[in-house]
Amino acid sequence: MSNSPAGSDDAGVAIAAARAGADVVRALYGRQLVRVDKGAGDFATAADIEAEKTILGVIRAARPDDAVLGEEGGQHGGSQTARRWLVDPLCGTLNYAVGNMLVAVNVALRSGAAAVADPFSGEVFHTDGETAWVRRDGADARLAPTPATGLVDVNLDPPFPNAPGFRAVDLLARPDFVERFRPRVVSTTLALAWVAAGKRAAYITDGGDLSESVHFAAGIALCRAAGCVVTGIDGAPLGQMGRGLVATADAETHAQLMSMILNKSRH
Repeated sequence: MSNSPAGSDDAGVAIAAARAGADVVRALYGRQLVRVDKGAGDFATAADIEAEKTILGVIRAARPDDAVLGEEGGQHGGSQTARRWLVDPLCGTLNYAVGNMLVAVNVALRSGAAAVADPFSGEVFHTDGETAWVRRDGADARLAPTPATGLVDVNLDPPFPNAPGFRAVDLLARPDFVERFRPRVVSTTLALAWVAAGKRAAYITDGGDLSESVHFAAGIALCRAAGCVVTGIDGAPLGQMGRGLVATADAETHAQLMSMILNKSRH
């Protein structure tokens, strides 16, 4: 087994919490689950809610003074607490509800450790904020991003705050995109972990500031720790003035995609 960030430190807490949530998601898979309407076609299931409760329990037991922001339950603990965990207990609820296994469990300490668990492959991608690893069958391997696959995952889910200036679907229709890359749409931020792991060349999504989003924080942390290039869709650093997200395996892939995103006149 390779040495990696784990144990009783923050990375270990993130791993334990993500794995516990993944256990719930996997156990409830395939059942007829109660849905909670969240508006605009979005909803949560009993699996989302139970997984978040389980994750919260793990974090509270290990770090009782930390705050937690959950996708379903909102803020737990003081909002001004410096240490805050960001939790998306089931990223890919729409997939999950129709029997598709492309989902992820995301747990991230703001500006620190993070873990993304795949409930069905059993993989847990994790970082202490400096290095990034994947745990399979109890053994850890260092993540090594590469653009070799040429696969680019694009999030096509609404809203589209930067339209008409940027629409991901327009990017897919560009001849220069098709010449260099092959699009994929998995509808879960598991794809961000895949960029860090070398399974994807890039991931692109619209949005505002995603740096502290419960959906994206864990994947962003993994990509950064693995050495990926991570910016907004305008090429600027992520932050309060940010616009969406482009995470690529290397600088060349980032430059190619940014030229397509920023130069809409080339068709």
